[in-house]
Amino acid sequence: MGLGTFWGISVGAGDPDWLTVQGVKLLSTVKWVACPQGSKGRPGLALEIVRPWLQPEQILLPLHLPFVTQPDQLQAAWAVAAEQLGPLLEQGEDVAFVCAGDVGLYSTFAYVARALKARLPNLRIQAIPGVTSPLAAAALLGSPLVQGAEKLAILPALYALAELEQACAWAEVVVLMKVAPVYDQVWQWLAQRNWLQQASLVVWAGRPQQAIFPTLEGLADYRPPYFSLLILRCSAQKTLPAATDS
Repeated sequence: MGLGTFWGISVGAGDPDWLTVQGVKLLSTVKWVACPQGSKGRPGLALEIVRPWLQPEQILLPLHLPFVTQPDQLQAAWAVAAEQLGPLLEQGEDVAFVCAGDVGLYSTFAYVARALKARLPNLRIQAIPGVTSPLAAAALLGSPLVQGAEKLAILPALYALAELEQACAWAEVVVLMKVAPVYDQVWQWLAQRNWLQQASLVVWAGRPQQAIFPTLEGLADYRPPYFSLLILRCSAQKTLPAATDS
């Protein structure tokens, strides 16, 4: 018996309708659906997004993948996930790992796939792309993320304002993923430069509790949730070339 396939299904930023047709088709064919488990054992965002597309006979495999930055804890969690999934794949079963956003953009899927590949070198791994949170946020704000010759910088987690300074030095648009832990610092940094009108915030994109803030004016005391994304348009301080069709 050959190995099964480990699928990474990108389920989009929040709205179940943002799944691709390919993603929905594949999701309907697999028996085993793996998903990151939320804090305290609660269902993670990816599972909440795909619930409308799941069938009663499908079996869920919650994986404890903590939201931490300590390398030792992360390595241990990925190894445990591989131990859970490995026996099924060795039996020839296909397993779909559902991932919020896109499996290729700061995704846990890549790390779990790597751990599985170390265990099963001949394992077939396939990824299905999806809607990323920066593009979803831009669509909700009603404007393109970038256009013309604008350069884009995406910061996964901001640990020092110097990184934001550096990004704004060469990019016209900067996206801060999961900005909540450093929101206060960023807001003050923007206020000092009179850039509050150039920054937009989208929280819980595509979910029932979604909130959209076209500017950050008056939001000094706001406390964004974990799933928050900030788009800063530094281009207001730069001279842009004429737009061209891409």
